[in-house]
Amino acid sequence: MPELYDTAAPRKAANLSVNSDLLNKTRALNINLSATLERALKEELAKREAAQWVEENRSAIKNYNEFVEQHGCFGDEFREF
Repeated sequence: MPELYDTAAPRKAANLSVNSDLLNKTRALNINLSATLERALKEELAKREAAQWVEENRSAIKNYNEFVEQHGCFGDEFREF
């Protein structure tokens, strides 16, 4: 499966606004803000790209499901369970 993004791309500074209490508590626990943000962004990117893929392929998925409903799944005759 291809990577969601170029993990070797250079890092870039970004200015963000964060709830001050949340920031203070995470700093007190030595939570790495950059790593945590990157992990959260990667998860969100994967979720949105998956949703986009489903939307782009909605018609094909519907057609396949209708075919299986009418004709069964490929190899059903060989299945022993």
